[in-house]
Amino acid sequence: MGKPTGFMEHGRELPRRRPVPVRLRDWKEVYEPFDGAAARTQGARCMDCGIPFCHDGCPLGNLIPEWNDLVYRDDWHDAGERLHATNNFPEMTGKLCPAPCEAACVLGITTDPVTIERIELEIAERAWAEGWVTPHAPSAPTGKRVAVVGSGPSGLACAQQLARAGHAVTVFERAERPGGLLRYGIPEFKMEKHVLDRRLAQLREEGVELLCSTSVGVAPGEQRRARHGEQQGLEPGEQRGVGAACAPDVRTVAARQLLRDYDALVLATGSTVPRDLQVPGRDLSGVHYALEYLKPANLVQEGVLERSPIDAHGRHVVIVGGGDTGADCLGTAHRQGAASVVQLEILPEPPRDRGDDHPWPVWPVILRTSAAHEEGGARRWSVSPGALVDDGAGRVGALRGHEVRLTTEGGRTTFEPVAGGEFEIRCDLVLLAMGFTGPERKGVVAELDLDLDARGTVAVGPDWSTNADGVFACGDAARGQSLVVWAIAEGRSAAASVDRWLVGASALPAPLAPGQAAMR
Repeated sequence: MGKPTGFMEHGRELPRRRPVPVRLRDWKEVYEPFDGAAARTQGARCMDCGIPFCHDGCPLGNLIPEWNDLVYRDDWHDAGERLHATNNFPEMTGKLCPAPCEAACVLGITTDPVTIERIELEIAERAWAEGWVTPHAPSAPTGKRVAVVGSGPSGLACAQQLARAGHAVTVFERAERPGGLLRYGIPEFKMEKHVLDRRLAQLREEGVELLCSTSVGVAPGEQRRARHGEQQGLEPGEQRGVGAACAPDVRTVAARQLLRDYDALVLATGSTVPRDLQVPGRDLSGVHYALEYLKPANLVQEGVLERSPIDAHGRHVVIVGGGDTGADCLGTAHRQGAASVVQLEILPEPPRDRGDDHPWPVWPVILRTSAAHEEGGARRWSVSPGALVDDGAGRVGALRGHEVRLTTEGGRTTFEPVAGGEFEIRCDLVLLAMGFTGPERKGVVAELDLDLDARGTVAVGPDWSTNADGVFACGDAARGQSLVVWAIAEGRSAAASVDRWLVGASALPAPLAPGQAAMR
């Protein structure tokens, strides 16, 4: 490395967050600028560890020590080249990824790890500012056509890689605009949408066609059921959630028509079936899935809506689910002016430091406090909702629950109610942020009669192929709910497999080795 003693001379540093009273008055990103000198200092902390475990921690296999060293040497152009060699959208992972690479940093064994994620973001933003991010046109077209269903990170990464290989790629998206959860699930204060839009412009310049307001799969009344050992129908809540919130003038295209019109079909539809809360009072007014709440809030910021139909202003909000989506709801409720917000989590509060049961370099289960938690609201751990109470007018007026104790016996985890742990919380808006159970079984999955695995996700082989000839799947549709970095990695790897299937060989990089898809 350029400065072998850097990790001994400098401590870990991140940009400051804007003051809470200031940032709650707008929807802009919460972090203040981080100057180049500070990033160079942080790059100097990357030690000559010999074996960079950060590579293994990153699903993309990012060349982290290389671009850390280049930043320290003030060679931002080459750092950008090395970064984009493995990551199609580093400015997005630099904002949204929980950084498993940092959990695997060798420096983190005894002290704070290198600020890998922030350096990644600074490199990407410098590349955009300097005009170094340009379209990559293929040397020659192949004459092959590929349809990609879904415009989230996996679909976009797959589409861009295939276009660069010379194939004609069309991305089908049922929502009004492309981006998937990057656009409709991620609030502006985590990633302003101009970050997504400039990357979409690059894809279009590279020849990728983005066709929105288009749903793939025949009408529900004509669909066959998906196979999963035996015939099964739609999951509870499948018709609701983010999938139901698509454009009002959406048109439908049969999946089998795409198989006739295109040489290959890639499913990158995501894991969009929200996990429901099966308690009395679930059907009361004022109870919504998280994405039913987040999407219109984002549409207000984009100028599509004047006001969200689900607004937390002056309301007492309960968020069921303690993960990232719950935190996104929390920050959104703060900016809408909620009277109070309580976030519930069934799991016990994690420790603040890595425990013996999560040794380096595995991902540690520790207490993580987001910018939204810093802004206010209460967090309650080891609690489970039991019922939603009618306010007398058909709306939710309170949530009743009980404290629980986590027990494990014979490898089976259960949550036992704690005696005397009953409680009631006043609320008139309940947001369900308990994760997702897999892709929708209706539409393309049912029409093509695709096999599902034991988890209810689309079953794929080592080359990302499904049981239908010429049909591939990647990202959350095949993996289940996961991270943006995994989505990009799977999209890139699936593109290499599709390219190989179309023309017999591929020069596209595949960060996930053959067989890794089936080993998840």
